[in-house]
Amino acid sequence: MYRSLQGRLLVATPSLGDPNFARSVVLVAEHGPDGAMGLILNRPLGVTVREAVPILGEFVADDEAVHQGGPVQPEAVMALGDFVDGTRAAVIAFGTVGFLPADADETLDPATVVRARVFAGYAGWGPGQLEDELEEEAWVDVPAEIDDCFAEDPERLWRVAIRRHGGELAVFALEPDDPSLN
Repeated sequence: MYRSLQGRLLVATPSLGDPNFARSVVLVAEHGPDGAMGLILNRPLGVTVREAVPILGEFVADDEAVHQGGPVQPEAVMALGDFVDGTRAAVIAFGTVGFLPADADETLDPATVVRARVFAGYAGWGPGQLEDELEEEAWVDVPAEIDDCFAEDPERLWRVAIRRHGGELAVFALEPDDPSLN
């Protein structure tokens, strides 16, 4: 039976072999019978939004980094916002979190966005692909919280999310990034 994961987090398990997603936390922004789309939340890049996409600079803090949203279309710019009024979003992922419209710089008052994060690229799955990966236990899903999308320390988000899942996987939150250094 199909169950939409829109608005949930996918947390990569240690068995996920794809280096594009190792220790990643993905917000599932859309999920339906035709596939899924999401954003990796915990991969800041070494460039600020104001340097890379100055047109979106008014929606973010001065030193806010662009994040790698995923391996699909890395040149595509995606902006996720926490909206005062969710109806202002182009598409809602969950709660008040959704995508800024493509013409946000012209049509959206920055005061209507509590906070925003800008991503280069996105993650995508074809029909049934995500369900297969979940069945293979490459991912676990956990409820998303608004603060996850805008984490002050995104590199710690995987540990937080895997601990939130609980069970046997929670012990991995204590493991160093490179277990060979332990």
